[in-house]
Amino acid sequence: MTKDKNTYVNRELSWLQFNARVLQEAADDSVPLIERLRFLGIFSNNLDEFFKVRYATIKRIIQAGKGGRSQLGGIRANELLEAITEIVIKQQSESLKILGQIEAELESENIFVLKEHQISEGQKKFIRDYFYSEVSPALVTIVLSDEVDLPLLKDSAAYLAVKMNLSTGLKQFALIEISKSMNRFVVLPSEGEKNYIIMIDDLLRYCLKDIFNIFDFTNITAHMIKITRDGELDFDSDLSKSFLSKISDSVKDRQIGEPVRFVYDKTIAEDTLSYLMDKMGIDSTDSVIPGGRYHNRRDYMKFPSLGRTDLLYNKITPLEVKGLSLKSSIFEAIGEKDFLVHTPYQTFAYVVKFLREAAIDPSIKTIKITIYRLAEISHVASSLINAAKNGKRVTVSIELQARFDEEANIKYAQQMQDEGVEMLFGVPGLKVHCKMCLVEREEQGKMVRYGFVSTGNFNESTAKIYTDFTLLTSNQKILKDVDKVFNFFNVNYVINRYKHLIVSPHYTRSKIYKLIDQEIENAKAGLPAFLKIKMNSISNYAMVDKLYEASRAGVKIQMIVRGICCLIPGIQGMSENIEVISIVDKFLEHTRLFIFGNNNNPKVFISSADWMTRNIDNRVEVTCPIYDEDIKRELQDIFEISWNDNTKARFVNSQTENLYKTNDQKASRSQFAMYNYYLQQLNSSD
Repeated sequence: MTKDKNTYVNRELSWLQFNARVLQEAADDSVPLIERLRFLGIFSNNLDEFFKVRYATIKRIIQAGKGGRSQLGGIRANELLEAITEIVIKQQSESLKILGQIEAELESENIFVLKEHQISEGQKKFIRDYFYSEVSPALVTIVLSDEVDLPLLKDSAAYLAVKMNLSTGLKQFALIEISKSMNRFVVLPSEGEKNYIIMIDDLLRYCLKDIFNIFDFTNITAHMIKITRDGELDFDSDLSKSFLSKISDSVKDRQIGEPVRFVYDKTIAEDTLSYLMDKMGIDSTDSVIPGGRYHNRRDYMKFPSLGRTDLLYNKITPLEVKGLSLKSSIFEAIGEKDFLVHTPYQTFAYVVKFLREAAIDPSIKTIKITIYRLAEISHVASSLINAAKNGKRVTVSIELQARFDEEANIKYAQQMQDEGVEMLFGVPGLKVHCKMCLVEREEQGKMVRYGFVSTGNFNESTAKIYTDFTLLTSNQKILKDVDKVFNFFNVNYVINRYKHLIVSPHYTRSKIYKLIDQEIENAKAGLPAFLKIKMNSISNYAMVDKLYEASRAGVKIQMIVRGICCLIPGIQGMSENIEVISIVDKFLEHTRLFIFGNNNNPKVFISSADWMTRNIDNRVEVTCPIYDEDIKRELQDIFEISWNDNTKARFVNSQTENLYKTNDQKASRSQFAMYNYYLQQLNSSD
């Protein structure tokens, strides 16, 4: 088969297609109004990270003098950069149109977002008082000149580019940095039923004369610009420095990475734009994007709700897991059977309860856990510190290179280390992305293992908005393999053999291939053969080829892929037996679930790994089998609920329409149906 763009979708273009689905949520008038603004913020934040990482990587390929076709799915790197810029310009334009529509609808709800020329007499004093008390002390203002080099502009910070026409006939340029410490949205006093908000950008525009009162100008204007820098971490080779120090220094260096994107207000004067681009050294391989009046629209994720709960999604109360109580010993319950926690539908408190109970139980001697991203205030970390203070041997493998969470992880790593927790900083050359915990408990003179394996991070904040599975188990066979993974962190020159877990980087590809091969054999023998796969992304071309092979053999394949999908479904002779949908809705779909038909005796797995090269070959990942028959049935039910979504599911294919999956069946919105499914479970008597 020819390996070209008719075989695969380029991963970057597929990712942009995913972000377009996020933008669809902002445009969807069935989504509560303030939530639509927040989806605009998510769209913008996603785009920032995309340019810092993926765009920057492609730019590095070009700088290395490589074409990149084999790595990029049949498209040359320079062509890809042009295609990305073209798509992003269209998406940015669409996002501005959506923003205008949302602001108009906010006004019909008596919420007014004011510009600097719309301020009433009654609001002027409040704004000036707010400027002098809250804004002016934190203001960073850079006056530009030909004699002085431009100071380094911060990655992803927003700046107002100021142009003054002086009374002498000369021009003076300046930059105002909009600090992250400033609230982007300033709530003004309400008037009757009317609520008013002004963005800090427009408050600064209103106060320009106060900021630059030492200059004698006849006219002054301000337009927003933003620069995005290469976000990859580069490490020095100083052997005397600890890994913790190297990561810390590298995070600081990210602020001086090469620029990869420059966004500007398209109404900016040509002379101002030329002056700034020349000063910043923006060149032809950078993505230069004309935008709107405001950048860093990621801040819309924190748009004030003003107490208008009617303009937000209804908050759900996370449910209990049937048969598992927070009021009694979690270890006694797990000792009887396995339990599955499905957040955010069910409460993450069970994970914290497990660790808190382990911290104070005198019978528990050791606790081992992997950590990828912690909450800003982490009960998980405090439980582990509590355990160490109680004399437990606590071992934490923490991934310091968890992209854009490095600083938080460094802070907690230092804190836990200071409290006597044994810290492991990953495996050389591999990220530790698996999510698991193991405790050893002394029972009747012997050590018994308990633990959990998860698809998501042990993070209280994301557990409220990410869908994830956590298996709580005392299955000694599974936990023996979990212990082997922890041993690998310490002795990583020994490659362990695992009887139950599927572990990257050594076994995921071969074991998944073997499971798919069994389905191919079954299909050829005329037996039932199917795959049901739910994941975040699939971009490894060899894995895609394996699914194509299964499709050609007659294996029926249903895939739910939230993000990147390099596979092209529904192509005769290649993938006619593959269907792919993507669900973007209230919660971020993060569960990874693999179901192999096995002649109608399904093998079911949950996993930390997507089918991307990094997860298969360059990370430590764990795919865990489900042996409990009740949980196997539950996970199959969950897949069917998601697959039957005809409200928030979109078809994924080589086109970019993101068409909604609609049919003549009763309307089903899987995330809402999932909550009802668990509610019914709790209320059932069996």
